Amino acid sequence: IGFDVADEEAFVEGIKTIVDSDGELSYLVNNAGITNDKLAIRMKKEDFTSVIDINLTSAFVGCREALKVMSKKRFGSVVNIASIVGETGNAGQVNYSASKGGLIAMSKSFALEGSARDVRFNTVTPGFIATEMTDKLSAEIKESYTSKIPLKRFGSPKDIAEAVAFLLSDSSSYITGEVLKVNGGMYM
Repeated sequence: IGFDVADEEAFVEGIKTIVDSDGELSYLVNNAGITNDKLAIRMKKEDFTSVIDINLTSAFVGCREALKVMSKKRFGSVVNIASIVGETGNAGQVNYSASKGGLIAMSKSFALEGSARDVRFNTVTPGFIATEMTDKLSAEIKESYTSKIPLKRFGSPKDIAEAVAFLLSDSSSYITGEVLKVNGGMYM
């Protein structure tokens, strides 16, 4: 099913549709994210709040609704996708950094609440990942980034997917409230 995660009513209804169709919800990955980069002194309040609304508030709604459903069967795992800049900050990304840092803290709080019902919440913080967006960067800019990464390369979407799959799996059943950094050692 598809829905706009920024629309709380649609998100709630989407979760309900999944439960009505499948009878349960065992896993959720909150991966919605936008940027609206500019220096803080040039950033309007709307530039800030629009990023917070998509990146943090929509994840809150997803986590809340998942916890409601998963608590009933005392099982579930939620993975929130944050970013390395949620831990490090980044010039020109006050809004994005705040949204991803907030997502990390929110995940830990949900982990504390969910643990009483065996519902786990964890976060993955990707570093630089090879995507269509990074393909457009000049070789010079790519080199400036990779020179700061101990593994000397960008990660792949598969690296992130495998980290998420691990955190959703039974192999991580004793892990909750954690931040899994997938960044080639750029930030430890």
